[in-house]
Amino acid sequence: MTVQPKPRPGKRINDPEGMRKKVLDVAEDAFQARGYHASSIGDLMAAADVSGGALHHHFPTKKALALAVIDERVAAAVEETWIAPVLAAASVREGVRSVFEAVAAELEQQGFVRGCPLNNLAHELSLADPDFRLALAGIFGGWRQAIADKVRADQQAGKDEGTDPERFAALTVAAYSGAMSMAKTAQDAGVLRDCLAGLERSAPSQGGLVARRRNRILPRPRII
Repeated sequence: MTVQPKPRPGKRINDPEGMRKKVLDVAEDAFQARGYHASSIGDLMAAADVSGGALHHHFPTKKALALAVIDERVAAAVEETWIAPVLAAASVREGVRSVFEAVAAELEQQGFVRGCPLNNLAHELSLADPDFRLALAGIFGGWRQAIADKVRADQQAGKDEGTDPERFAALTVAAYSGAMSMAKTAQDAGVLRDCLAGLERSAPSQGGLVARRRNRILPRPRII
């Protein structure tokens, strides 16, 4: 049996994928905490403990790093936080409620609000560069499409036959995005519950006309 030599103390172990992940971790956190423009490459290198050559091997430019954060981290966050739970719910309305309530509870336990990662970068970068705008718009589009598809699936099962899928999806995404912006400004996650209550009491417009108000657009869970 051949004994493999142990790495010398302090010697860097060659792990390109691990290094790439670490850089993405650091960049994701920095862009959310300080913003893209306020996070310099030097700061990111120092926080990730990587050399300029190592960072540029994976991400030739700061823009390339930001696009990777958007494509790999922000899109994944929307999928995990919103799309998967809504698609797995018994109905789109139950799924929407569960997300609002779960996010509010997590933020209250966390004790501070950074805002929605997608929303934060959209506010900062959408007008800064067309590539950023297209990448961010694609995530918003996929988010809305998933909710609309869930409405259609519910309708095939005989539920929500009076709901316009596209309008309901747009209203839901707008309500959540606005709620997170206000919660971030106020540092109060309760704003999400306020916006959820408003969403439950508002019906989207149908066929260009204002729909009749309904008592609730989202049902309350039964207490057993």
